[in-house]
Amino acid sequence: MAQVAQPHANGAPQLSRKKLTGYVGFANLPNQVHRKSVRKGFNFTCMVVGESGLGKSTLINTLFNTTLYPRKEVPPPQAERHRTVAIESISADIEENGVRLRLNVVDTPGFGDFVNNDNSWKPIVENIESRFDAYLEQENRVNRSKLVDNRVHACIYFVQPTGHALRPIDIEFMRRLHQKVNLIPVIAKSDTLTDEEILSFKQRILNDIAHHQIDIYHAPVYDNEDEETIAENEEIARKIPFAIVGANSEIDTPDGRRVRGRGYPWGVIEVDNEEHCDFVKLRQMLIRTHMEELKEHTHTVLYEKYRSEKLVAMGVTQDHSVFKEVNPAAKMAEERALHEAKLAKMENEMKLVFQQKVAEKEAKLKQSEEELYSRHREMREALEKQRLDLEDKKRRLESGRPLTPEKASQTKKKGFSLRN
Repeated sequence: MAQVAQPHANGAPQLSRKKLTGYVGFANLPNQVHRKSVRKGFNFTCMVVGESGLGKSTLINTLFNTTLYPRKEVPPPQAERHRTVAIESISADIEENGVRLRLNVVDTPGFGDFVNNDNSWKPIVENIESRFDAYLEQENRVNRSKLVDNRVHACIYFVQPTGHALRPIDIEFMRRLHQKVNLIPVIAKSDTLTDEEILSFKQRILNDIAHHQIDIYHAPVYDNEDEETIAENEEIARKIPFAIVGANSEIDTPDGRRVRGRGYPWGVIEVDNEEHCDFVKLRQMLIRTHMEELKEHTHTVLYEKYRSEKLVAMGVTQDHSVFKEVNPAAKMAEERALHEAKLAKMENEMKLVFQQKVAEKEAKLKQSEEELYSRHREMREALEKQRLDLEDKKRRLESGRPLTPEKASQTKKKGFSLRN
């Protein structure tokens, strides 16, 4: 059967099923992807976080069944230790049945080993963010043909087997990192607890995680999964947090078997026995069934969230209309409405400017009119005064009186003073 897109009235395609009359060949696409993936190889970066002595290196060696970490010597009490949390990374190329894997393991010596562990999470967060920044810088290059993915795809957090609850340092670390990396909590050295204590401890850890709203990694659920896969994922989810035991050496059991485990006076702990610990379920989720899901969730969710926040902080904005499927007719109508609204806005602005200019011109004309009227009044008063003066002079001339009586009176006064 095939699905063919048919045009729809609202512009969105409508799928209709069509039956193929013969073999086409696109059913072979998974095989093509498989060949390409095997040819390119795979890579995976895992971080282990926990206090010294909880078996981080031993667990990594046990997971990949190889000696990635050499046996560590316990330093004497008087030896100087790291003053801060150090970040150590080791890489190895391993191969299994023709499939190559580039494995990167990030260790965090010094975490939780101090009296004051307030900022012990900070170097780990900076390391994870620096790997995100390095990948973002590669994506922004002109040539992106060779992208190297060193982002942390999973973080195994080791919880001390106290049997009580999560400590403040555990909660603070998970709160700081649960939005940046896939968190997988494990109970270290679970062979120090009884089965009842492990169940009770797991429930307390899950309660603390739920109370503080911490997101830990859970296997994704897809549509049309087969019942076996669904049951397998549910079984893995029920085991979280995983109670694990690590062991590099093989020992003999009382019944004559050769197994990986630890021998005690009271018996043998088998690493690969699901009745003894959850190591098998952890390996199944981390490597055998969900390694690609861990990488995909890192890329599509955690990295995209960090990338978006980083670009927004840098002032980069996204045009949400880009690559958006729309109806052409509706798009034209929307553009026409926007254009008409723009024209109407421009017209209103021009009207306002015109009215403002007219008001300013009228004010200037009124002011000029008042000034002219004032000048006209002053000139008329001056002319009227001149006319009156001229008429007065005319009357004096006609009556024979001197034009300047003031001067004559002054002369008489001066002559009178001389006679005296």
